[in-house]
Amino acid sequence: MSKAFEIEPAFWNLFPDTTIGIATLHNFDNHGEFPQAVLNDANQQAQQLVPETPIAQNGVVADWREAYRKFKTKKGARSSIENLLKRAQQGKPVSSINPLVDLYNVISLRHALPCGGENIDAMVGDIKLTVADGGEPFHPLGEDDEEPALPGEVVYKDDAGIICRCWNWRDGERTMLTEDTTNAFLCLECVNPERKDALEAALADLKELTKTYLNADAETSILTIDQPRVIID
Repeated sequence: MSKAFEIEPAFWNLFPDTTIGIATLHNFDNHGEFPQAVLNDANQQAQQLVPETPIAQNGVVADWREAYRKFKTKKGARSSIENLLKRAQQGKPVSSINPLVDLYNVISLRHALPCGGENIDAMVGDIKLTVADGGEPFHPLGEDDEEPALPGEVVYKDDAGIICRCWNWRDGERTMLTEDTTNAFLCLECVNPERKDALEAALADLKELTKTYLNADAETSILTIDQPRVIID
């Protein structure tokens, strides 16, 4: 049975102007090493995107600070792109993890947009971007204990529970990308309509890099309130 990605009405009620770009990757090899020089260059590019301090004074971060004020979050939760850009600004670049994770971090840093990914083969049923009822199970990456979702929290989930909390803040253990992953779902998120061109450029860049460095079969789509669903597997 095929799997789909769907953005539910509860999300669109909060963020009607958001654009989500996705890439589905199949039959790739995630072993080996991603070129460190590409990561280094992306970190240097990112520094140019956040010249102001504190970091929230930069538009690409302020957009997400404003978005996170519109839904329930765990205390201190920030968008993944803020965390990446803050590290770049402070000269503390993210270290290599595995080729696919390195690759999507490069995309985030180059284009100042959140980018994340999940293992399609570990998903249970469809994946949805929605608002949590509260209490849905979530096992944070690298932690021993469960941390259930809060009521009103924007989340990615499948039929077995939450796979990413506070929109793009914290990934789960169950669907994490490892060296043995061969089929993946990646997403790019844009909350500012004026940056839609940046999202389209980032999605094209992502597709090209996955072909170049992973030899992946890659397909991309852009989802909006008028086109909220796509088959991913």
